[in-house]
Amino acid sequence: MNFSKTKRIMIVTGEASGDLHGAKLIAASKALSPGTTFFGVGGKRMAAAGCDILIPGEDLAVMGLVEVVGHFPMIWRSFQRLKKELNGARKPDALVLIDFPEFNLRLARQAHKAGVPVLYYVSPQVWAWRKGRVKKIAEIVDSLAAIFPFEPVLYAGLDIHVRYVGHPLLDEFSAIGDSVDLRQDLQIPASKKIVGLFPGSRRNELRYMLETLVASAQLIRAGLPDVHFLVPIADSLSIDEIQSQFAQDLPVSFIESDYTTIYDIAGHCDTILTVSGTVTLQIALAGTPMAILYKASPLTYAIGKRLVRVDHFGLPNIVAGRRVVPEFLQEMATPKALADEALHVLTDAGYAETLKDGLRSVHAKLGEPGCSTRVAEMLFGMIQRHESA
Repeated sequence: MNFSKTKRIMIVTGEASGDLHGAKLIAASKALSPGTTFFGVGGKRMAAAGCDILIPGEDLAVMGLVEVVGHFPMIWRSFQRLKKELNGARKPDALVLIDFPEFNLRLARQAHKAGVPVLYYVSPQVWAWRKGRVKKIAEIVDSLAAIFPFEPVLYAGLDIHVRYVGHPLLDEFSAIGDSVDLRQDLQIPASKKIVGLFPGSRRNELRYMLETLVASAQLIRAGLPDVHFLVPIADSLSIDEIQSQFAQDLPVSFIESDYTTIYDIAGHCDTILTVSGTVTLQIALAGTPMAILYKASPLTYAIGKRLVRVDHFGLPNIVAGRRVVPEFLQEMATPKALADEALHVLTDAGYAETLKDGLRSVHAKLGEPGCSTRVAEMLFGMIQRHESA
């Protein structure tokens, strides 16, 4: 492909996982066209990849109706700034949107009005709720990079270019080098079982779920005293706001993201209690048994329960098409239920192996590495079609 060295791409994500996918896409795009520049909304990884961050992604990373209402002024100001960029002196040659659908689909409409072609990376989960949105998406999005094999058929017959690109986590997973020996570094005896407590990357996840994770840890230790806990800290959070919630006598190590990968942390665990989201697929690739929990405000959950139409909530179960790991939602996500599940894994080798078998099937269904390059090719192909139209 032959592109000028002045292509400007606006890229927007409000998720920690989107920051990771965006950084990989930026690197792949620059490998194909070194002069390409990126600006927009993201986190530390995208900044390190060379993106000019106008708005930190964590400022917009709010999940749930009630929480969005509370942050609306900031979200509105950010939206207006990006809208101005779409029509300003730095008008981009394309807009890349990564996940974050409630914000990004509105921005896609503005880009469509401004004549800026839109690539949506990580399809909005129309298969989970509001399937009728596919027609509206096709009206404002030019190209869509689907990361699950069952998604392209949802857009069949519509005026939108859709390609199944595989899952971006496989690029990250395949690029992992030598792992860190956390047992040795943290001086955890070989006899101790290790339990991961994964609190997520959003502050409202901490608000609704961290207390449950901490209480679960206390019950696990009561049932199995010879245990140690690992807690990864996302870039978007501070170690202090999490560490302060744990009792000082609880044997726990807090690991910041610049120390090692989430795969290393998961790989050193015997089992993990985790919030929902992309991190569950990272754990699945590491092959560690897990239990997924989800809690939100009562109003957010009540509305979501009416709208969402899926048999499973956790991504590993959605990919597998069956329940391969247990899910604990809202009132079912009690410390006792989670602790009992973790203790079951820790004390029953046969049960643990059954869960690992299920996770291996998830890994097999996620496709092949190379997703970021395939999306970069889609991006430049879309620009080329737009310029020649």
